[in-house]
Amino acid sequence: MTPAWTEVRDASLRARNTFGVDAKARWLLEIDSPHALFQALSKSEWKDAPLLPVGAGSNILFAGDFDGVALIFNLFHPDNEGEDAGIAWVVEDKDENVFIGVDAALNWHEFVLWSLRNGFSGLENLSLIPGTVGAAPIQNIGAYGVEVCEFIHRITAFDRAQNHFVELSRDDCRFSYRDSIFKNEPDRWLITSVEFRLPRNSSLKTHYAGIGEELAAMGITEPTPRDVSDAVIRIRRRKLPDPAVLGNAGSFFKNPIVPAEVAADLQSAHPDMPVFRGSGDDSRKLSAAWLIDQCGWKGHREGDAGVAPSHALVLVNHGHATGMQLLDLARRIAASVRERFGVAIEPEPRIVGARW
Repeated sequence: MTPAWTEVRDASLRARNTFGVDAKARWLLEIDSPHALFQALSKSEWKDAPLLPVGAGSNILFAGDFDGVALIFNLFHPDNEGEDAGIAWVVEDKDENVFIGVDAALNWHEFVLWSLRNGFSGLENLSLIPGTVGAAPIQNIGAYGVEVCEFIHRITAFDRAQNHFVELSRDDCRFSYRDSIFKNEPDRWLITSVEFRLPRNSSLKTHYAGIGEELAAMGITEPTPRDVSDAVIRIRRRKLPDPAVLGNAGSFFKNPIVPAEVAADLQSAHPDMPVFRGSGDDSRKLSAAWLIDQCGWKGHREGDAGVAPSHALVLVNHGHATGMQLLDLARRIAASVRERFGVAIEPEPRIVGARW
């Protein structure tokens, strides 16, 4: 029987990351079925090697080669037919909520559009975020006042420590701002599918980061979830460069969380500084984009490594920048923010081949 995977030694990863930087993996495995995962990982060549799920490569900076096994999932759920074949499947339909299973390999934005097409709401603010469904929980992706963990019910993953598949509840995943158990134990977990709880009706969040203004510009006064999605798509396309045109991984830095009294002192010294409520009354979230912009980095370029002129959070590869050049630039940006404001900012993408 032909194995349900393909393997390549010393594989180039340049086309596998949205920064478009040169890097190699000692092994690259493309898995065609979650059932083949156990068999593939049992091979002696890489049984104990480090693993790196690559997905769409939209949240990785390769600062060097990866001395391990890079994984690409090519999964497909065969029970659907027609236009939505392979997208998602209904696990349970319960009144106002439907529980939907989705393969990890599916493009995230494609799933968001599927959910809206089928009458579900909640994910519209997360439209056009690059990457796969399986990558979304790792980073606990979020945008425009919404985090994906709000809609995750259960995750199926291969637990490398126990050498078998497990199901994790939302609480098991230990979600927090841009963080999860999967991010903190990257060599242990391989997500193969995600089950979402999607409401048929939910309150729209339109007061965050210009969505209301965009809807008004579109002439919409009573928006639907799809209208909100369209507004988010318009904003993102205007602000963020297309990775297919200009290499990038979206927002490179997380918004820093600081004690409320620190935020108050900073806002007193800088009255136009944006400050948002944190996870509790004693914390506040600052805008990393504003901090970086105030340090003069937006539009900065050194050779082929730079910062997007349209958004201070986005590091870009103008063609042939190395991962280390981009990482060095990011470190100096963070150092300048800390020197001027006394605030530490950290990267969102996973850095491979170096430490932050």
